[in-house]
Order: sequence, then C-alpha cells, then structure tokens
Amino acid sequence: MGISEEDLAVLDVKFAALLRHLDERQRRLYLASEAEALGHGGIVAVARLAEVSESTVARGCAELAGGAEPLGRVRRPGGGRRSAAERDPGLRPALEALIEPQEVGDPVSPLRWTTASLRDLARELSDAGHPVSAPVVGGLLREMGFSLQGMVKTRAGSQSPDRDAQFRHINAAAESFLARGLPVVSVDAKQKEPIGEFARPGRTYRPKGDPITAPDHDFTGPDTPIAIPYGVYDLGRDTGWVNVGTNRNTAAFVVESLRRWWNDQGKADYPGAGRLLVTADSGGANSADSHLFKMDLAAFADESGLSVTVAHFPPGTSKWNKVEHRLFSRITHSLRGRPLTSYEVLIQTISATRTRTGLTVKAALDENTYPTGRKLTRADRKAITERVTRDEFHGEWNYTITPHDPAQAARSAPEPTPPPIPAEATFLLTHPVLTGLTREEFDQLVLQLEPCRQILAEAQRQNEGRDRRGRNPGFGILDHRHRVLVALLRSRNTVTLTLMGKILGHDRNTLSYHAMTSRPLLAFAGTDLTPTLTPQTHPPRTLEALQKVITDHDNKIKSGSS
Repeated sequence: MGISEEDLAVLDVKFAALLRHLDERQRRLYLASEAEALGHGGIVAVARLAEVSESTVARGCAELAGGAEPLGRVRRPGGGRRSAAERDPGLRPALEALIEPQEVGDPVSPLRWTTASLRDLARELSDAGHPVSAPVVGGLLREMGFSLQGMVKTRAGSQSPDRDAQFRHINAAAESFLARGLPVVSVDAKQKEPIGEFARPGRTYRPKGDPITAPDHDFTGPDTPIAIPYGVYDLGRDTGWVNVGTNRNTAAFVVESLRRWWNDQGKADYPGAGRLLVTADSGGANSADSHLFKMDLAAFADESGLSVTVAHFPPGTSKWNKVEHRLFSRITHSLRGRPLTSYEVLIQTISATRTRTGLTVKAALDENTYPTGRKLTRADRKAITERVTRDEFHGEWNYTITPHDPAQAARSAPEPTPPPIPAEATFLLTHPVLTGLTREEFDQLVLQLEPCRQILAEAQRQNEGRDRRGRNPGFGILDHRHRVLVALLRSRNTVTLTLMGKILGHDRNTLSYHAMTSRPLLAFAGTDLTPTLTPQTHPPRTLEALQKVITDHDNKIKSGSS
C-alpha cells in the first residue's frame, strides 16, 4: 500500500508550520519519526517535502532506532566559536584587496601574474598579519559571491549579415528533401588522431588498481601514423559512416569519403534517388570557395548519376553542423580513456558506437594517397563554373552540380516511390492499446477524414507555388491511412517515431512531417489527442517491448472477461 496524496498534503502543512521552530537535531528526529510512520518510501517522501537530503532523514531514523538520549540543552543564539572574519575585522578587506586588482588589472598586485588559488591567498593573507587557512578563504570567497569558473566561449566573432537566413534556408532545403524521401547528409572532418601508445582524455571502468597505462610524455614525429576520420551523417536514417584516412585531408579525400558512403550504404538505403543534399562547413577541404572540391563533386555526380546540392554553413558556425553533435560527440565518447594502438582498434571502436535513439555507425580504412598542390588551369575553372548552378539566395554558399551525361541526368527527374507497407505492420500498429480505438473505429475515422484530406491537399498544392522555400507537402510518400495512423500514434505518445519507421519501412523524419501535417485532421474529427503516456514516460523503443505491451494488454482483457 503506497503513500496517499492526503498523507503528503497533511505532512506538507505540518512541516511548513513546525520545522522553522526546531533546531537541527530536533528537526532531524521529527522528520525521521514521520518517515517511519509512513512506512516504505517514507524517507524519500519526507526528504522531498522538507527539502532536505535523504541521508539526513536516514540518520535521524538510525538515531531513533539506537535509543539516543536527549541532550538536555540547545545552543543559545550566538553561541559557539566566532568566525575568522568576526575575530579579525581586517581579514575581509585584506582579501578583497588581493582579489580586486585581478579585476582592474593592477600590475603591482603580488598575485597579478599567478593563479589566485586558495593556498596562494591564504599565504599572502598570513604574511600580511591575517593568519587564516585555505578552507576559511574559500568560505569567505563564496560569501563574497565568487566561485570556481572556467573560461566560456560566448563572445561571437564577426558574423555574416545573412547568418540566420542561411540557417533557415538549410533547414527548409533539408525538410524538402526528407519529405520526398531523398538523402540529406552532414559532412565534416574530425580532428586527427595519432596511432600508438598515446594517452587519451576520459575515463573508463577498470578493475580497481589496474588502470590502462601510457607513457608519461607523448612525442609525435614525422613517422607517427595518423588517422583522419571524415564523417558522413545521414539525417533521415540517423546513421553515420566514417572514412578513416591515413594521408591528408584534401578535397579529393572529402569527395572520396562521400563516394564510399554512397556506394557502401547510401545507394542501398535510397534506391532510385536522383538527388542528394550535402550540408558542410564553409572552410577546410570542403570549402565553399574551393574549385577543387566542386570539380571532384562533379566527377562524383557523373559516376553516381546524382544531382548534388551543397549548402554551406556561414563562416564561424561549424558547431551547428549536425555531424558535430550527433555523430562526432558520440564517437569521442566511445574513444575515451583508451589508447589507439592501431588502425584496427580505431575502426572497430568507431563501428561499435551506438545510442539509445538508434544511431549506428560504420567505419572503413582509406589508405589512398591524396597529394597536395593540385592546380587547375583557367579552362578547368571555366568548365567547373559552367557545371555549377548557383542558388538565387547566396549562390556562393548554395549550389547544385548535375550529372554531365544527359541520360544520367534524366534519372534524377522521377520522384522516388516508397516501398509498400506490409499488412502485418499496419495490423500491429492499429492495435487498440496503441490507438485508443478498435480497428473498426480506426477504419471509420480514416474514411471520415478522407474528404478533409483532399481539401487540405488541394490547398497545399495551390500554396506550393508561392512557397519561397519550394517545400513539397510529401503526400505521395505516405498514403492517407498511414498518415492518420502515424499522427494518432505520435499524439498519444504510444510508439516512438524511430520504432514506427522501422516497422513501416520509412525514415523517422518523413513520419514526423506527416504526423505534424495530419494532426489538424484529427482535431477536426474531434479525436482524443490526449497523450496516453506523459512526456517523462518513454514509450516502447524496441519491437520486443512493443509486443510485450500488446500481450500484457490482451492478457489483462482476457482475465477481466473471465
């Protein structure tokens, strides 16, 4: 039997009225007595209501169980040893004099060019006739509003006037591609990694007293092998592909990484796709100003038959690139606290990177040589300029390179057709415990919303020509029945988008788009959109967990009917 809300409400009133009149020990023992009266879970509930730590209440319970005798006295106000600042009125001004010059830049301060640690300050104060310990100095600094802080990178450098507009342009382009089932990738190079017995930051769990050892000095030379991980992150499928180079980070290496991703993974994930969107930084080997990068991209477009659209982030905004915080951050976490003794160790560690949300990563070693110093003739520059179609909005950042062969270019025209959804997948997701409706009621809802869908689709087709972003509603990617299903499951929070995508055979971004655009239809029909699960409660993330929810529900219904 759990703790009722009425009990907690009564305790809250008691605590508000009584606790402020008790000293520390009385308060601890009183809270312990209330916790024991509540039974199981009482310590946690009392600690939360009284805003004290659970260890304080637990200590009081131990004192009550041990039969502690009353002390017979309570310290009077002002009793006890006086603080160092009270005993020495000049201590605080002396400490302020040592700290303040650091703020105003006084060059004669004894600590002007040193780290003002607690021990340094305590030594200077003691030499000035104010004997004090380092912990006391720390307490005084906290009272004065000081705390230990590191440097924070918040001051932005020079910004492009259309910085935010370019962000919106990239987002709109990505949404348009994803809604049509076309691939969108974010690319960038991770920092170089030396291969060998070199120490790495981070910690890992090991048997106590048996840490991984490394030399106390890391010396790299011209013969030290290096690894250059270049990442390709697929936004639609939440997958990563890393090409680990061993030579140099050049434009040819960048495009070869893209080529390997497409041949190994992208072509299978997007059969029949004729277009590709690449988001990249404005600098480095994939610079927006690099003719070499565009020339190698043109060769890739000819080989793959893809029209490659590139959208560069404005200068100084590389941290907004998805590959940084969705792929590289997870790889860094996997590589923490262990030396990269060989390329094999690096490849296997990167390939083992996983997340709870479904990220998977593949990695491959690229031992090709990529020489620097490549030069383009004037004719080469003119030829590549003619191949590049610049966007009307910041053409230096946004452009498209189409296949040179007309036969290949024609393949980019048809829209990709989605694979058919298996009937068993639809039957699974239309279970009443997920939709809140019987399957017959769900079928009636789909029929009821069909006229509304046609009106909404027509309105969106008329607005599409006036939409500056060229956003495609994407109604051809998912049929009406499954759009209603996805919107209903998304609103009720009974299945994650990632799991829905795996069951239906679509990427989560497409499902998210259709759930958003179809939600007004459900509201029009008066469908109950109250989430079954609270935002803090996670719906099933795996097919096994989803089937268990359905089985438990069916068993409960059977036991109730019997």
